[in-house]
Amino acid sequence: MKNLTDSFVYLGHWPSAGSFGFNTDILATNPINLSVVFGVLIFFGKGVLNDLLDNRKQRILNTIRNSEELREAAIQQLENARARLRKVETEADQFRVNGYSEIEREKLNLINSTYKTLKQLENYKNETILFEQQRTINQVRERVFQQALQGAIGTLNSCLSNELHLRTINANIGMFGTMKEITD
Repeated sequence: MKNLTDSFVYLGHWPSAGSFGFNTDILATNPINLSVVFGVLIFFGKGVLNDLLDNRKQRILNTIRNSEELREAAIQQLENARARLRKVETEADQFRVNGYSEIEREKLNLINSTYKTLKQLENYKNETILFEQQRTINQVRERVFQQALQGAIGTLNSCLSNELHLRTINANIGMFGTMKEITD
């Protein structure tokens, strides 16, 4: 920046000699050099600048085109992923429904099996109770029969005398004899 201001300062101090020539003082000739450089740049650099801009424009367009292709590929992948998600959700729903159905079936099977087992246990219980009742009834009958027999024997022993006892025996022997004759 200082060089640029210095060159304007030197413009005001040019000698007013009447000749024209090249000034080799770089600081004094800076605006002229700059205008020459700008002119050369504009003349020759216009094609280079256009080429640079065209290359940059082409790279930008290629980048945009690539971005669009990547975007389209990403959209396609997203659609594929959504389709797979829908398929997986459908399969999950089917598994869930099948699982619930299987659970309900197993539950019903378990309930039926438990009901059958309880029914069998109830039958076994009833049979056991009936058996125990019959056994108890038989024991009571036997006990009553034994007591009745003992009572009858006691009554017979107390009521029977030897003579009555002999007559009873003779009557029974007579009945057996008659029965033997009938069967022969």
